[in-house]
Amino acid sequence: MQTVPVSRHLFGVLCVIGATVAWSTFGFFTLSVSVDTPTLLAWRGIFGVLSLLLVLVLREGLSGLSGFGRLGRAGWAFAACGGIAGLTTIMALRETSVTHVAVIFATAPFCAAVLGWLFLSERPGRSAVIASGVALIGAVIMVGLGGEGTLYGDAIAVVSVISYSGLIVISKSNPGIPSLPASVLSVLATTLSGIPFMTEFSIPYADLPMLAAFGAINSALAIWLFMIGARHLPSIQTALIGALETPLGPFWVWLAFGIAPGLLTMVGAAIVVGAVVWYIVQDANPAGH
Repeated sequence: MQTVPVSRHLFGVLCVIGATVAWSTFGFFTLSVSVDTPTLLAWRGIFGVLSLLLVLVLREGLSGLSGFGRLGRAGWAFAACGGIAGLTTIMALRETSVTHVAVIFATAPFCAAVLGWLFLSERPGRSAVIASGVALIGAVIMVGLGGEGTLYGDAIAVVSVISYSGLIVISKSNPGIPSLPASVLSVLATTLSGIPFMTEFSIPYADLPMLAAFGAINSALAIWLFMIGARHLPSIQTALIGALETPLGPFWVWLAFGIAPGLLTMVGAAIVVGAVVWYIVQDANPAGH
């Protein structure tokens, strides 16, 4: 496995952890507003794009908009993968059970490892593979194997996982992509892909502040930190840290709304968190490989 300087590696780990924490707030924000899911996702994307554009202009001035002209094929591919991942996630949740989607998404570290090996010649370390397997077991315990799914919906969820893994590989192999412009296009593509599922566009004024926060945190901040962090980490490690989203989601809901998770959910969550923490510790200790 290719080595990365400690400072860059730690920076990458922190960025991906930050992105994962931001993505894990999805359930919290969903329960905080009254609109349906497609409308929620559309407005999340609108506020996400506006947030990223604001950061871009504040950081670099209007000249920062020139970054859209320097995206190249890799930048547009990143945006396309983002749009496909967003669309297929929505479709999968509508076509199959949430349980099936969660378990399929837990295979992301293995998918990322395969793509990293094929396109970047990355050979995942033994500890990364072990931790990914344990995290997958934890995710299965969390959500169980029940739930009536469909082959069509499950296949769409697989496409979503592949697209998500593609985001990792593109970020890793093309560190020169302007991060903010690429993130804007990725969020925009995701937003446009969700609009056909909307039932209404208008929203209650009381929901606006929460929707704005949803877009700024769960969409804009998450994708930006993810793109920056994925540049500095092996593909399997990026996806493995991303597995923390599964146990963190119920935690925020419990903290905000008092909806306590069941015993199996807590056991599975502990296994996922333990696997990721164990790997990070092993990764920081060369003797652990």
